[in-house]
Amino acid sequence: MNIEEFFELSAGKWFSHRTSHHLAFKQSEDGKSDLVIEMLAADHPEVIKLCQQYEVNPREASCGARVTWNGTMEWDEEKHTGSTVLVTVPNVDNLGEGRLLREMGYAEKAPVAGRYKMGSDDALTLTTEYETMWSEERLWFASPNLRMRVSILKRFGGFSMASFTSEIRMGVSAAATKATEVSNSAS
Repeated sequence: MNIEEFFELSAGKWFSHRTSHHLAFKQSEDGKSDLVIEMLAADHPEVIKLCQQYEVNPREASCGARVTWNGTMEWDEEKHTGSTVLVTVPNVDNLGEGRLLREMGYAEKAPVAGRYKMGSDDALTLTTEYETMWSEERLWFASPNLRMRVSILKRFGGFSMASFTSEIRMGVSAAATKATEVSNSAS
């Protein structure tokens, strides 16, 4: 699977359940969210705008996505809502790796670019260094309608958090139907 296929398979509406373990506090916390992931073509105006913000030639982008979330965390009753645009810029010498441009980071409210790598096991690994922290996230599909994520967040100075997230597609997308058909025909 390449990065474009991973994004296509991710498109749709998802219910997300996350359990985070705050190592410094020795406590766990649950969170629930609704996610909407929309594919954006490489020539979409938002993809071009984000490339220009990072001074990347828009023709180098392979695809983009808009991610919108609406959720709650166990420790606070505050709604966590927002959206961001993601753009993939593959390495020319290795298309399975590249830069992931973000309109806004998940951990910090600022634009941030990370690295992505598609594994031979079809899992996507994202590594991002923020101004005050570092994160690594691994995402994979257990089935076309079940996506898993594990992540580690380390703050400079020692604070760390690990989380596991399961995401269940709410309805079936065309990409998921196609993936199921391909899987069934290979059997």
